[in-house]
Amino acid sequence: MTSPSYRGRFAPSPTGPLHFGSLVTALASYLEAKTRQGQWLVRIEDLDPLRESPQAADLIRRSLDTHRLFPDGNVRWQSSRLEVYRHHAEQLVGQGRAYYCACSRKELAANGGRHPGRCREGGSRTHGRPIAIRFALQDEDAYWQDRILGEQHQLVRAELDDPVIIRKEGFVAYQLAVVVDDIDQGITEVVRGSDLLETTAQQRQICLALGGTPPAWAHIPVVLNNQGQKLSKQNHAPALDDRQPGLNLWRALNILGQQPPTALATADPQTVLDWALENWSMTDIPQRSTCDTAAVSPEGV
Repeated sequence: MTSPSYRGRFAPSPTGPLHFGSLVTALASYLEAKTRQGQWLVRIEDLDPLRESPQAADLIRRSLDTHRLFPDGNVRWQSSRLEVYRHHAEQLVGQGRAYYCACSRKELAANGGRHPGRCREGGSRTHGRPIAIRFALQDEDAYWQDRILGEQHQLVRAELDDPVIIRKEGFVAYQLAVVVDDIDQGITEVVRGSDLLETTAQQRQICLALGGTPPAWAHIPVVLNNQGQKLSKQNHAPALDDRQPGLNLWRALNILGQQPPTALATADPQTVLDWALENWSMTDIPQRSTCDTAAVSPEGV
């Protein structure tokens, strides 16, 4: 069967239940995929068992179902693909695009970000210390067009910015897994929060090193709390109230600049989604972060 030309995804980490900021991202990625006659996939980034909640993944999936955001196909669990990621990491080492590194953050800081053990030249394997694998970036003055934020520019510095792709504890790092899976699943565009913007140029280099085609990117400004902080589990963002999915979707559409009718605030979630699918416009998404109080319930709801 021929794959659709557009494939998007939503990839939460199961460190807690879905919160409103995550719903905004999930909804935007879903609507963009569906209005372009594409597929929308869900991927659970369960790579760090030390930070994950045993119940979080089930709560996230339940919230998505309650809000009628159903993926096309089975949910992918990154924890089931650890050997795949490690294989790609070793492959990159063999190609000279990654290297073993035993340096601590303190050692790197004391050496101006350079590796005192000459890790990029293969000097770390005999230290008898825990070893990470880092991707060997190439110096690059990177430019690309973000579909929401416009032209972007990032300076990538070899060695100084080299990201860890396999951690010293043996855990697979996000920077590697996200690129491997985007290539494997044929993701054509990534709609995600602007807090991940700074990783884009690095992920583009990893993608090219793995023989993939970089996706297009659309970075949504993050939703802020009343203190001006990003809504996140670390900042104790409250879990979505799954008892009011229609209202949650209405609020998310307001954050995304779609201006849904006030009457939809009391509608069922499918009715809200039907309106959104008919009226979705990515060009209406604001470029600046918004406080979630901007999407308060209309009076009387």
